[in-house]
Amino acid sequence: MDHKAALAALPAARKEALQERSDLLGLLHLAGHVGALGICALPIVMGWPGWWLAMLPLGVLIVFLFTLSHECTHFTPFRTRWLNDAVGHATSLPLILPFIWFRYFHLAHHKFTNDPERDPELEHGPRPESWPQFLIYLSGWGYWRGMAGTLWRNAFGRIDAPYLPARQHGAIRREARVLLVLYALIALSLFWSPLALWLWIVPSLIAQPFLRLYLLAEHGRCPPVANMLENSRTTYAGWPVRFIAWNMPFHAEHHSFPNVPFHKLPELNRDLAPLLQSTSSSYPAFARDYAEGLGPQA
Repeated sequence: MDHKAALAALPAARKEALQERSDLLGLLHLAGHVGALGICALPIVMGWPGWWLAMLPLGVLIVFLFTLSHECTHFTPFRTRWLNDAVGHATSLPLILPFIWFRYFHLAHHKFTNDPERDPELEHGPRPESWPQFLIYLSGWGYWRGMAGTLWRNAFGRIDAPYLPARQHGAIRREARVLLVLYALIALSLFWSPLALWLWIVPSLIAQPFLRLYLLAEHGRCPPVANMLENSRTTYAGWPVRFIAWNMPFHAEHHSFPNVPFHKLPELNRDLAPLLQSTSSSYPAFARDYAEGLGPQA
């Protein structure tokens, strides 16, 4: 049974309940994530002994704002539509991920998941298949280089990706230019204060491997087929990981039914679990399995 048949088998009332969004639950989860960011940032701001130890957990919380941005592209974290847009735009700056552009990029990824010819997530090359490729991938180099190029192209170059509608080209260009101005101001601020370096730049760099591994697990080594129960992986992570990733480890469920908000994905998992064909028991287990298939050469 593929994902379409599985969803068709669910009662209409069940599907309606699964799609119920909530401003309250979304804002509570956001408050928890932002509160954790504040707790980790406090030792750095105050210069307490051992403050540098807080940079890794701070960085993990920063880079995993990606999962919130991703959720906002679907208008699902919050019931109120403008809240999804506002939070999505707010995450653009720390992630170097222009939100309007990302919404259409991500919708194309959903439409062509794991298709080597049409999935835009694969447009910069295949997933790593050797140890050198794997280590470069974990460093985040491909992401930083790719997003810098995307920002510059969106701001000053030709916007021609087939998944970007012409009616949004002006907004995409304005968004990229605003972000570039903000990054220039942050760079200038480093001349009189190192806070941006220790609160954002270094934490984001050292935490990138955790996000890269998480993202690799979503579709890595999954077959290039149309069935979302096969081409996307659910990873049964513990509560802390599910919290900072906004329940997106239930990724096959999300791809099967993108209208389901983050707080309903564990319920959808109970419906679809017997049908899932790509799963891992944890992210360390996925990493071990993936590493076993890596070759020695680039």
